[in-house]
Amino acid sequence: MYEPRPTGITANRNSRELTITWSDGHTSVYPFSLLRFACPCAECRGGHDNMSSDPDPAVFSMPDEDTLRSRLRNIEAVGTYAITLDWEDGHHFGIYNWKYLRQLCPCPSCRQNTNAAS
Repeated sequence: MYEPRPTGITANRNSRELTITWSDGHTSVYPFSLLRFACPCAECRGGHDNMSSDPDPAVFSMPDEDTLRSRLRNIEAVGTYAITLDWEDGHHFGIYNWKYLRQLCPCPSCRQNTNAAS
């Protein structure tokens, strides 16, 4: 099965958004706070028993925030399959793989497709 891969990743700290351009031509724009609320690490998910490969639908209704917790400090590649995000509050444990990030795309088209598949 074909999985789109990023062809470009940029962070805009002024607008607090991460933009990913995908190999299928789609562009995803993620508010920093969405990425932080959706952190896939065991600590943020409440332990290893709650580790799902899918985003929690509740993250899409969380309020936007501009706090140390949601200020992006750095982005690092994890091999060729993911990135990790380093936040101003020191948190840096989440590994956001490409599939997870694509499922997390907040655009109306992707949200509609995700809701239809559920």
